[in-house]
Amino acid sequence: GLVLGVYSREKDEGAAQFTSAGDAFDKLVSGKLRVLLSLCGPPLKKGKTRIFHGLHQDFPSVVVVGLGKKNAGINEQENWNEGKENIRTAVAVGCRQIQDLEIPCVEVDPCGDAQAAAEGAVLGLHEYNELKQKKKPVVTPQLHGSAESEAWQKGVICAEGQNLARYLMEAPANYITPIKFAERIEQKLRSFSNVKVHIRPESWITTQEMGAFLSVAKGSAEPPVFLEIHYLGSANTDDSPLVFVGKGVTFDSGGISLKPSSGMDAMRADMGGAATVCSAIVTAAALNLPLNIIGLAPLCENMPSGKANKPGDVVRAKNGKTIQVDNTDAEGRLLLADALCYAHNFNARAIVNAATLTGAMDVALGSAATGVFTNSSWLWTHLYEASILTGDRVWRMPLFEHYTKQVTDCPLADVSNVGKYSRAGGACTAAAFLKEFVTASHWAHLDIAGVMSNKDEVPYLRKGMAGRPTRTLVEFAARLSQDSHN
Repeated sequence: GLVLGVYSREKDEGAAQFTSAGDAFDKLVSGKLRVLLSLCGPPLKKGKTRIFHGLHQDFPSVVVVGLGKKNAGINEQENWNEGKENIRTAVAVGCRQIQDLEIPCVEVDPCGDAQAAAEGAVLGLHEYNELKQKKKPVVTPQLHGSAESEAWQKGVICAEGQNLARYLMEAPANYITPIKFAERIEQKLRSFSNVKVHIRPESWITTQEMGAFLSVAKGSAEPPVFLEIHYLGSANTDDSPLVFVGKGVTFDSGGISLKPSSGMDAMRADMGGAATVCSAIVTAAALNLPLNIIGLAPLCENMPSGKANKPGDVVRAKNGKTIQVDNTDAEGRLLLADALCYAHNFNARAIVNAATLTGAMDVALGSAATGVFTNSSWLWTHLYEASILTGDRVWRMPLFEHYTKQVTDCPLADVSNVGKYSRAGGACTAAAFLKEFVTASHWAHLDIAGVMSNKDEVPYLRKGMAGRPTRTLVEFAARLSQDSHN
């Protein structure tokens, strides 16, 4: 199969405007493609397709897909590069049509941006069907032509990284337990000589005095694991690393503060923070990014049992602060509190944590963007600029003292794990809580609860867990590595 792009016509234009690959193919078939396209109805709108059969012996089926305007670039209102998003969407739609025709291989028009085209193809074809007997046919996307093979390969690697996060998040919680999560990441990193993976057992977590993390883990029969990854990509292995921290609750029942049963199955993806940061490091290693990265993922389940945290319990974090657990379903911040304290051991250039932390974040932004709370405008700028390129957007949220008071005004302990006005500003009070465990001057907290899954909002992702914002974290790390070279 072959997927080719066509731009939407400007008002006064006559014939359809192909990409350069489309033009070349049209010449190859003596102009038949252009003729057929003009005969079969109105001009193609963005993301819409037409399929032609029997035009060329090498490509029995050709899908032509609308790319939108030719000169689409950065859209200030939308905070993304519209041209790249159009390509991702168009290519994904075209590749899925080839898949529906059960054709095992598809060549993809680079459409002027081979990286975006590769991302569209690899993300668009991904579907979690490991446990089904009936599977969709596997389609292998390849670049049509050889002009942009390096950019294409980069796109494939970035998309595969996001697909790894999607796989980990989508898999049932009895398949991805804390130890199985850690082993899967270790297996992915085994071939890289500049990566060390430490799978820390419960005994190690105890010696580190991570009382907040352990208090959540003790409610489950599954033992906790603290996953620590060291990627040494910099020429100088002593360079200060970027530290990624990810919330790794492999299943979140809510604990004693039990969640409603409706939709609870989706809480297998409550380790989305750990999935995205670990997948970002796997991708950084595959791209051989020239910087050092450390990944930290506290992994456990949050379950109701005779040993579980009870509302009103007080636990002690690694830095000595006491925490009143007023709601056992606000458990992610307890894991992160200890992991963030530990992250300060590494003289980090920056600490970035990701977590499916609050339903309030989903209420605030929905699935449009990841909410970012940060004490560093430098860090924010890098994240924001990275997200414009990837189309996986971020939006800055407030870290006001106003919210800090709501978590530190606590009857029994130094801090409460929920704001005293309950639901008001829930994403902001969660961020304020985390800030109590951070002394680094460059720290960002990404609340990814709203972007955890996809219904139909991102057209190049199928329905299911989204693996967002893995590509933005990778692009951010790449920018940081350039920053240190300049």
